[in-house]
Amino acid sequence: MKITFLGTGTSQGIPIIGSDHPVCLSSNPKDKRLRVSVLIEWDDYTFVIDCGPDFRQQMLTAKVTKIDGIIFTHEHADHTMGLDDIRPFFFRQGDIDLYAHQRVFESLEKRFDYIFTTGEKYPGVPSVTKHYIENASFLVGNIDVQPIEGLHYKLQVFGYRFRNFAYLTDMKTVSEEEIKKLENLDVLVINALRIKSHISHFNLEEALAFIKQVKPKRAYLTHISHLLGFHDDVQKSLPENVFLAYDNLQISI
Repeated sequence: MKITFLGTGTSQGIPIIGSDHPVCLSSNPKDKRLRVSVLIEWDDYTFVIDCGPDFRQQMLTAKVTKIDGIIFTHEHADHTMGLDDIRPFFFRQGDIDLYAHQRVFESLEKRFDYIFTTGEKYPGVPSVTKHYIENASFLVGNIDVQPIEGLHYKLQVFGYRFRNFAYLTDMKTVSEEEIKKLENLDVLVINALRIKSHISHFNLEEALAFIKQVKPKRAYLTHISHLLGFHDDVQKSLPENVFLAYDNLQISI
């Protein structure tokens, strides 16, 4: 299984428009972060978790020519607003499979009503096939995927476990029952927004404590803001099995 970090930034990305913060002005490419998303490839399958406003650019950079589906964690704009850019895939493949909680689909149907309409569509509008996710395993390609439920402040969100790889973003609270689903991981990806505490995301201290509890062989931090600091400085401070993810990083499991 190959994982490509398409984006590792928070909702505004890094650099932030108009910001003169030192991290936003960094010349290190690892400090430049698109909105958060990952590409997961195994056998002949290619899936994307979330498609934010940078989706088109991410697909071009990663040279993705087909996707078997998009799996959504939740409905916030930085995780969904690239949905219109599935059109090139639709033109080649036909309907695109989408996987999401019912509430997420309700949000998408408002924002992208022209995609989900059951009536006559404007020429060139893509079509999708909806797969509703509840907190129970579901089949993606030839893998049973296990949702990991958490809270993003008060909003329910899903992370996902694929075999011995788990991807959790925009988490602030995860119950002990859900944490049990994360035993014996090779790789855990978890959000770590910044140093200071935040109302709806793990900060660095909380993310490291979560990793210590789950005990994966390796862990990668994502959904990072400029307030976490320079990539190279933060990496030096992390435990030996914890890594700061960066855009276009590829790992194999």
